[in-house]
Amino acid sequence: MTTTDTAAETKPFQAEVAELLNLMVHSVYSETDIFLRELISNASDALDKLRYESISKPELMAEGGEPKIRIIPKKAPDTLTVRDNGIGMDRQELIDNLGTIAKSGTKSFLSKLTEAKDGAGLIGQFGVGFYAAFMVADKITVTSRRAGSGEVWTWTSSGGAGFDIAPGSEEDAARVERGTEIVLHLKPDASKYLEAYQIERIVGEYSDNIQFPIELVPEEGEPRQINSASALWQRSKSELTEEDYKKAYQQVANAFDEPAMTLHYRAEGRQSYVVMLFAPSTKPFDLFEPERKGRVKLYVRRVFITADADLLPPYLRFLRGVIDSEDLPLNLSREMLQNNPQLAQIRKAVTGKVIGELESLADKQPEQFGKIWDSFGPVLKEGIYEDYERREKLLSLGRFTTTAGENRTLAQYVEAMKENQTEIYYLVGDSIERLKSNPKLESATARGIEVLLLTDPVDAFWTSAPLDFGGKPLKSLSQGDINFDLIPKLDADKSEDKPDETKADEATVIAVIKDALGDRVSDVKASQRLTSSASCLVAGGFGPDRELEKMLARANKGAATKPILEVNLGHPLVTALADAKADKAEASDLSFLLLEQAQILDGELPEDPAAFAGRLNRLVLRGLAAHG
Repeated sequence: MTTTDTAAETKPFQAEVAELLNLMVHSVYSETDIFLRELISNASDALDKLRYESISKPELMAEGGEPKIRIIPKKAPDTLTVRDNGIGMDRQELIDNLGTIAKSGTKSFLSKLTEAKDGAGLIGQFGVGFYAAFMVADKITVTSRRAGSGEVWTWTSSGGAGFDIAPGSEEDAARVERGTEIVLHLKPDASKYLEAYQIERIVGEYSDNIQFPIELVPEEGEPRQINSASALWQRSKSELTEEDYKKAYQQVANAFDEPAMTLHYRAEGRQSYVVMLFAPSTKPFDLFEPERKGRVKLYVRRVFITADADLLPPYLRFLRGVIDSEDLPLNLSREMLQNNPQLAQIRKAVTGKVIGELESLADKQPEQFGKIWDSFGPVLKEGIYEDYERREKLLSLGRFTTTAGENRTLAQYVEAMKENQTEIYYLVGDSIERLKSNPKLESATARGIEVLLLTDPVDAFWTSAPLDFGGKPLKSLSQGDINFDLIPKLDADKSEDKPDETKADEATVIAVIKDALGDRVSDVKASQRLTSSASCLVAGGFGPDRELEKMLARANKGAATKPILEVNLGHPLVTALADAKADKAEASDLSFLLLEQAQILDGELPEDPAAFAGRLNRLVLRGLAAHG
């Protein structure tokens, strides 16, 4: 049955789609072969969805034949057709799927194009594969019938501002019993894609392991299958080559890079399942989306179930691949996915296996592991906060920039600790350069104490957990009291302890500063951290670190508590403050200057920049007058 209304309706593309199509039409890529891979991948997804829906609705498979994909080249009208008998689309699905892109990835894709020399490697990452067909076609007609429906609809576009949507003809209905047919009207320079050997070459390179038969229908002769149509993960490791794994990764992940790590094994025992997981060598675009969703596909006895089953914890969401269970029920609902104890056991076991594989890689191939850490270290660090059971293992995997060098492990740090040093020290900030010049490092540097320099946004969060490594607690140099008295200085002649006559009186200085600053700080203390700078700001011993407080305040997740101002009693500015206590205006200016320069060194602006400039000018003029 077809619809009675035969009038076509013209609709505009979403703005991002129109921009994307303009890029595709003008062919920004040197590698156009990938259009066919993308269309085959979409067809495979449609067949997977049909197979899954037919578990509860077997009647969906009644018409349309066994699942397969057909590629039909025709040289006379210069058309290439890709047809599947999968789930198909109704009118609204055609509009939604081919006229708009709901994913935020489109904008990211468009911005990434400006950075990339050649965008071919970006198409699969950003879920815009269908539109790649406009690289080779000046017109595309999509005819589709939703499984179980009598209605057939056609979608047509020439890659301009919009598309036409219309009911299918009787001829369309007879030809498309179920699924989707995509007809590409090829550009003159794309006629090579009508050659059988070119089609076979592309399928062999990109789509050989698609699970459904891909048939080539030549203009003369019988249709023939041109792919192996095997679930690669079900084959033994001994049968597979590195190239096989590379192709499997690129097909499963819709990626163009090579895997940085491959994990393939079969679990037997209480549960039976196969795991094939890959760590990419480049960052996926959606790595830091708020949902933190995983991208590992769940199969049950080779039937695709979902790509949204939370098969790994969020801090391993960069992994791509397949887990295929022999034991789970095929009719898994979303609620069952969330509460299924078998799935929870698989998740726990596979997570442990992944961490073990990362440990082995770090030990045996440190350079290869370094690539994974460079790309995904910030994501793995989330697990330090979230996964108490594996915290020690994740800490041991960490590679850190420290005052002693780059790519340092905590094991190396502990081994190099100074005599009498009982804690692992770190400092969190927004750049290595700023951290290296931070005055809070001064006393540690004077003693040769190594300090972790942490600059990823996540560092402020995972360090807020109570942590230790090898029995040594982690301690922030921006929080609580620091006492290095038991650790000797590197150069005893350059003591940071000034003679008493060069030090300001502690009680006097603290009283003067507190009186001037009032409630702008929570406390004023003599510093054990500073050797050459006049002042710094720190957080109290309880609650979040200074950097985390600032991040939460910027995100309106809470008001930052007042910091503690620490002053260096041996600094000339502080001794001058003690001398100026009788001159209340000068004492106030000096007190505020101590606070405001500490804020600047922490990457903050003074509360009142104009007042800061005025105070600085007055102090400079006083100095000039005194020496004039």
